[in-house]
Amino acid sequence: MADGPAQWQADVLGAGYQQHTIELGEDPDGEGEVVATLVRHLPDTGTETDETAETAVLYVHGFTDYFFQRHLAEHFAGRGHRFYALDLRKCGRSLRSGQSPHYVTDLTFYDAELDEALRIVRAETGANVLLVAHSTGGLILPLWLDRLNRAGGVAEAGIIGLVLNSPWFDLQGPSYYRTIGTPLIESLGRFRATARLPGGGLSTYGDSLHHTVAGEWDYNLDWKPLAGAPVRFGWLRAIRRGHFRLHQGLDIGVPALILRSKLTKFLRTYGPAADVADTVLDVKQIQRWSGCLGDRTNIVPIDGARHDVFLSAERPRAQAFAELDHWLNWLDEYRRVEQGEPAEG
Repeated sequence: MADGPAQWQADVLGAGYQQHTIELGEDPDGEGEVVATLVRHLPDTGTETDETAETAVLYVHGFTDYFFQRHLAEHFAGRGHRFYALDLRKCGRSLRSGQSPHYVTDLTFYDAELDEALRIVRAETGANVLLVAHSTGGLILPLWLDRLNRAGGVAEAGIIGLVLNSPWFDLQGPSYYRTIGTPLIESLGRFRATARLPGGGLSTYGDSLHHTVAGEWDYNLDWKPLAGAPVRFGWLRAIRRGHFRLHQGLDIGVPALILRSKLTKFLRTYGPAADVADTVLDVKQIQRWSGCLGDRTNIVPIDGARHDVFLSAERPRAQAFAELDHWLNWLDEYRRVEQGEPAEG
């Protein structure tokens, strides 16, 4: 990875968006050369945004996902924040021919692109950084932050807060998935890492989102298939190890906002109930394990929200943005007090 300025080019999202390829070298999992892709939002003119911005946002997607949520970038830009998003290795823009989508056998492999993305954001903006993540990204980022914090790097890196949108904090489903199932995943993930998990392939969530079925959103179905990407045992083993580390207790070093749906409904086929509930994760598990982040946490259930609360129907989506803004205002005030400045009002 180069330490110089990022080289930007036009992005698939069109005007106002650019992308930079982060070269990561040989894949530790043996699937050739891997890259990550950093996307930046340039509102209005497509030129460099105001370098006086006090906060930059770095967003990380979930499994079977990539960054396409223009409205999220525009919301942060409307608050005066610089916005960046990272497509992790083998995900979305970063997927190369012959590679297995989203496949890694160790979540620490993502440290390389996270470190470089953070370096670029800081070099370009000089701003403090707010991290935002969804689902699996909501597991990856706290684990990375905990490692940074233990190395004394969170404050030095300028990271000031974390927003998690339905983070994946435990294995959903019956309890025996987490008891009997976890040793089995450990064994299969070690000896048959690339083998696919049987079953799956449900398109309930995808059908609720995409405009060609029952949703309102338009995105690349090659990068975000309706029925999801294949789940491989080596990847699931890495996830379970991440869950175990989280459950031991982290210290991410910054305040966190956790947004989730108020309700979980696991449905095999699409129906109206899929539009008002999390059909992917168990929201009770999100509630249970959020305290393991180790700093100030604010957990907010959003009535009628989908798994991605910012892809919910208009009313719960508006509530999610309102809760986000309220928390960001609180974070500004909290930081002023922490730095010894007088509180406003």
